[in-house]
Amino acid sequence: MEKEFPFVPFRYVVFFVMWTLFLLQTAVGDPRSQTVNITCGHQLEHNSSVFVPNFVATMENISEQMRTSGFGAAVTGSGPDINYGLAQCYGDLSLLDCVLCYAEARTVLPKCFPYNGGRIYLDGCFMRSENYDFFEEYTGPSDSAMCGNTTRKSLSFGESVRQALTRAVEAATSSNGYATTQMAVPGTVKESAYVLADCWRTLNASSCRSCLDNASASILGCLPWSEGRALNTGCFMRYSDKDFLNRAPENGSSRGTTVVIVVTVVSSVVVFVLALAIGVYILKRKNIEKKRRGSNDAEKLVHTLNDSSLNFKYSAIEKATGAFNEANKLGQGGFGTVYKGVLPDGREIAVKRLFFNNRHRAADFYNEVNMISSVEHKNLVRLLGCSCSGPESLLIYEYLPNRSLDRFIFDPIRGKTLNWEKRHEIIVGTAEGLVYLHENSNIRIIHRDIKASNILLDSRLRAKIADFGLARSFQDDKSHISTAIAGTLGYMAPEYLAHGQLTEKVDVYSFGVLVLEIVTGRQNNGSKTSEYMDSVVITTWKHFRSGTIEELYDPNLMLHNHHDSNIKSDILRVVHIGLLCTQELQSIRPTMSKTLEMLTKQEQLPAPTNPPFVDERTMELNDTCEDPFYALRGVPSSIATISDSSFCPR
Repeated sequence: MEKEFPFVPFRYVVFFVMWTLFLLQTAVGDPRSQTVNITCGHQLEHNSSVFVPNFVATMENISEQMRTSGFGAAVTGSGPDINYGLAQCYGDLSLLDCVLCYAEARTVLPKCFPYNGGRIYLDGCFMRSENYDFFEEYTGPSDSAMCGNTTRKSLSFGESVRQALTRAVEAATSSNGYATTQMAVPGTVKESAYVLADCWRTLNASSCRSCLDNASASILGCLPWSEGRALNTGCFMRYSDKDFLNRAPENGSSRGTTVVIVVTVVSSVVVFVLALAIGVYILKRKNIEKKRRGSNDAEKLVHTLNDSSLNFKYSAIEKATGAFNEANKLGQGGFGTVYKGVLPDGREIAVKRLFFNNRHRAADFYNEVNMISSVEHKNLVRLLGCSCSGPESLLIYEYLPNRSLDRFIFDPIRGKTLNWEKRHEIIVGTAEGLVYLHENSNIRIIHRDIKASNILLDSRLRAKIADFGLARSFQDDKSHISTAIAGTLGYMAPEYLAHGQLTEKVDVYSFGVLVLEIVTGRQNNGSKTSEYMDSVVITTWKHFRSGTIEELYDPNLMLHNHHDSNIKSDILRVVHIGLLCTQELQSIRPTMSKTLEMLTKQEQLPAPTNPPFVDERTMELNDTCEDPFYALRGVPSSIATISDSSFCPR
C-alpha cells in the first residue's frame, strides 16, 4: 500500500514534484534586457516637429514586425528628417522575450534625442536609428569590444573560447547569420565556454562573415577575462564562462539531454525536494510579479481614472485639438508638444502630448497625475486630467493665453509689456507657489525645474508654475533625497549637479536664477554657447560687488522710471534677494518662505556670499537617470540626464 501524507496521496506528491520541475525547465527564458552600451550620433535633428513623428512611426512599424519575427526594419519620411530604423533580437530569444527586450531598447534609445541617430546593444537584442540607409553596413569606427573583468580565467579556458568562436563564425555564416556554441574546457569539471554570434538580417553572407571575423578578432582581446562582447556595426558576439543562452523548446526533437529524476521511497527526501521546488517556484513568481509591476500600475491608473473626473477619452481630446492640428500647436519641448484645444462645453485647454509613450513607466505617470491633482494654488497651473488609454499619453491643463514668461522677458518688444510692478508681482507669485509646494501640509514637493519657460502667465499676467514632470515628493524625516540628476543646465544648484543631493534649496537656487533673469532680461546662458561667457548669476554678482548693477537692468524697466529712485531701490533689493538665493552653500540660502518674507517686507537683508563658479558645460556627470527619457537638446550624450528644454513628464 502506498504511504500517504495527510490529505495528499504520495503519488500526487511525486507527480507534483515532477511536473513542477518540468515547468521550471520549460519556462520562459531570460530576455537579457540589460543595456550593454548606447552610442549617440553627433548630428542634431533637422526639424523636431518632423523628426519626432517620423521616429515614432518607424518604431511603431518595427514593433509590429518584432512581435512576429524577432526582427524589424522600417523607413519613414524623406529629406533631412528621414528616419531609418532596425531592431533585432538574438536567435535564442523566444518571441515573448524578444518583445520584452525590444521594449527596453525602445525606452532607452530616445536618450539620444536631439541627435538624429543612435544605436543600443542589449544582451538580448540590438536597435539602431539613423537619418540615412545603414542597413547594409557591417563595419564602422564605433566597432568595439567590451570586456567583463570579474574573473581571470586559465589558458585552457582561453583556448576553448578560441575554438568556440571559430565554430560560431563558421556555423553562423552558413545558417542565416546566427549560431551558438559550447566548448568544454579541458582538465576541468563541467566548465565550458559559451558563445553567441548574430549578424543583422539585412547583411548578405559575405558581409556577415566579414563582420564576425572582425568581431571575433576584437573579442579575443578580452582574454583571459571571463566575459567578452563585440559590439560591431553589423553583428554582435559574446563569450562567457556562464551559460547565458536560452534553450529553445524541443518540439519533439532529440536536441539536448534528457534529465532523469530518480524518486526514492524515503518520504523525507520527497518532502525536501517538494519544499525546494516550491521555494524555487515562489521565487520565480516573485520575480515575475516584480517585472509585471508596471502593468499592474497601468491597470491601477486606468481603474482610478475611470472612477474620477480626471479621465478624458483620447478621442475627445483628439477632436478638441483638431486631431492635433499644427495650427493649434502652442510649443514644443524635448519630449512633448503642447496644443490648444476647446472642449464641447467651451472650455479652453492646453494638451501635452508625450512623444515617447512607454507603458512600463505607468507607475511614474500614475504618481505624477496623483501628485499634481493633489495640489491646488492660485500660482500653480491646474491639471484638469489626463488620458492614458490611447496610443499616447496626454496631460490636460488649463489654458493660459499669455503662455510662458520667457516669451516676454527675453523679447525686447514683448518685454515692454512687463513694467517693474508687473515683474515684481510675477516674482512674488512664483515665490508664493513654491512656498505652497515646499510647505503644504499634505505633501511636500520639490519642483526641480524652475525656469522662465515653466512659469506661465494668465490673462492678467499673473504667474503660475507649470511642468511637474520632474517633481519629487519630500518627507519630513529626510535631510535630502539622493537621486539621479534631471533638470536644466544653468538652473541647477551646485550640490545637486555634483552629487545628486536634492532638497528644497535646489528650487531656491533656480528661483534666484529666475529672479536675476527677470530683472536683467538676460537668459542664463548655461551651456547654450560654445564661447565662454559668464552666466547671468556670475555677471550680476560682479556688478553687484562693484556697484554697477544698474548697467545690467533690462532697458524696458527704465523706460518710464529712469528718474524714480524708489523703483531703482526696489529693483536693487530684489537683485540682492536673488543673489542670496544663488549662494554656493545651500545651508545659508534662505528657505522659500523666508525669501517671500524678504520680497514683501522691508527688513534688512544679510550680505550675500559668492555664487558657485561652475562651468556647467564641462561638468562630468554619470548617465544614471531612472527615467531613460531625460535627454535633451544641446547636451552631450555623456550628460544625457540633463534637460536643456522644456517639459519632461514621465
